[in-house]
Amino acid sequence: MSQKVLLNAKEVNIILHRLACQLIEKHNDFSNTVLIGLQPRGIFLANRIAKILREDYNVKNIQLGFLDITFFRDDFRRGDKPLEANTTNINFIVEDKTVVFIDDVLYTGRSIRAALTAIQSFGRPNEIELLTFIDRRFSRHLPIQPDYRGRQVDVINHEKVKVNWEENEGEDIVYLINK
Repeated sequence: MSQKVLLNAKEVNIILHRLACQLIEKHNDFSNTVLIGLQPRGIFLANRIAKILREDYNVKNIQLGFLDITFFRDDFRRGDKPLEANTTNINFIVEDKTVVFIDDVLYTGRSIRAALTAIQSFGRPNEIELLTFIDRRFSRHLPIQPDYRGRQVDVINHEKVKVNWEENEGEDIVYLINK
C-alpha cells in the first residue's frame, strides 16, 4: 500500500473558504437554507464550513444538522459485521427550505441517494443541493453530481481517497491511497 498527498493543510483551508464563499453567493443570508452534514465523515466538513461562515464571513443564522444514512443505504445488509448507526441531529424544519447536503468524498453516489430518502422523514425541502470536498469523477454508479466541489480527482477504482480532518485525525490533509 502506498499513499501520496493530494492536498496539504494550506490547500484544504483555501478550498474550505472558496466553498463557503460559493455558498454565500448562492444563499446570501441563509434564512431559507439549512446545512446537513452526512454521517459519519461529512460532519467534520459541515462543522468547518459552518464555522467559517459564522466566524470569517459573519453569517448569523446558520442552521446545521447531521443526518445518519446507515439504514437507508441500498448496501447496508451486505457486510458481515453488524452496522452501528450514527446520530441524526436535525432540530429545525426542512419543509420548503433549501437543504445543502455536505459530505467529504463523492464516490458512487449511493450515500447521497440514501440521504435523499432519509431527509424525507423530516419534511419536503424546496430544493436539495450537494457540497462535496472531493469529487471522484469517474466512479459514479448513480447520476448524481455536486453543486459545489472542493477538488475533482480522477482515480481508478482500487485507489482510495482519504480526507483527514484536524478535529478527528489531528491534521488537515487529503491522501490518495493505492491499495
